[in-house]
Amino acid sequence: MLILPTTLTQNQAQGCLDELTVGVQREADAQVVVNAAPLKSFDSSALAVLLALRRECARAGKRFAVQGLPDRLRDLAALYGIEGLLPSV
Repeated sequence: MLILPTTLTQNQAQGCLDELTVGVQREADAQVVVNAAPLKSFDSSALAVLLALRRECARAGKRFAVQGLPDRLRDLAALYGIEGLLPSV
């Protein structure tokens, strides 16, 4: 399981994505689950990171799912019309 940090804004997005992308490659399971529950402070960059991880999983032939998506981030995903791209476990 990959775990998002407590803070994920534009300033942290690239470093977080780089680190989690390595995690996708190391994940032995056919499904990669991203735990978003630790997120406390975030902006739309968190969605960009999740979507990039989804693409990375697809490239690696793995399924992608999110666990513990905060309500505010779920609402933001709905506002952008991408909530269907972030399946939950």
